[in-house]
Amino acid sequence: MAAGVYQTKKKDGTTYYRVSITYKNKHISLGSSEDIDIAQRRYRLATSILRNHRFQLSDFNNTDQSLAFDKWVTIINFRDNGLYFKTPIYLSKHFFSYYLSQNMVLEFDVDDLFFYSNHKIFKRGNYYFVNDYGMQMNILTRYGIRNYASKGKDYTFIDGNSHNLRYENIKVVNPYVGVEQVNNMGSIMYRSKIHLKGYVTIGHYKSINKAAIAYNKAVDFMLRYVTPDKAYSKNYVDSISKDEAEYFYTSIKLPEYLIKLANIKE
Repeated sequence: MAAGVYQTKKKDGTTYYRVSITYKNKHISLGSSEDIDIAQRRYRLATSILRNHRFQLSDFNNTDQSLAFDKWVTIINFRDNGLYFKTPIYLSKHFFSYYLSQNMVLEFDVDDLFFYSNHKIFKRGNYYFVNDYGMQMNILTRYGIRNYASKGKDYTFIDGNSHNLRYENIKVVNPYVGVEQVNNMGSIMYRSKIHLKGYVTIGHYKSINKAAIAYNKAVDFMLRYVTPDKAYSKNYVDSISKDEAEYFYTSIKLPEYLIKLANIKE
């Protein structure tokens, strides 16, 4: 057998072969196979990549593909940049590329390198997430973009490329729950709304912060008088002072429709 290929057995007695390679004192697992020929080709290919710079990321389809694509990326990055990551990352000077597949590449700032070198990204439809402390976390939350935010309305990609996830390329238009930007006869306003059986408008405000606080006040009202068991999310508004937030909260009048739901007067 080729060096780096080790025969072992499963609990049911089935023989299989584990493959690994050591490079620059780093032991790298290359996976396993029940086919010894595939295992040996996998080891030889990894050895060739590390010794020969003619192998580039774009050459994957021109090989026997005995290596998984994510291993192909990690090994080439290790060869070129001297850093080994468990996730399929390739480092460039000012950013890094995360290869979900050959045709699906996300770009991130190097500030995010530690996080994504330790967290695998998964894709479901247009939803990208990692498993963090046993929970699924939408990767957009790292930019202050809330779950269920709408692209184009709550946030935009400045260059139009949704795979460019560098901080300078993401503009958060609306970081708050229950708030949306609207055009009112040529003026930008912020509509605050809350969901009952459908969405109910709380009010329109010139300030996005006031709209966020109006939503919070409506949530407080609903939890106290109407739907105490509903799991509403509230906004954390830290861009204004506590006194200003309290002034907004006190000055906001909730719509009569909400008041009538509780059959009381505010």
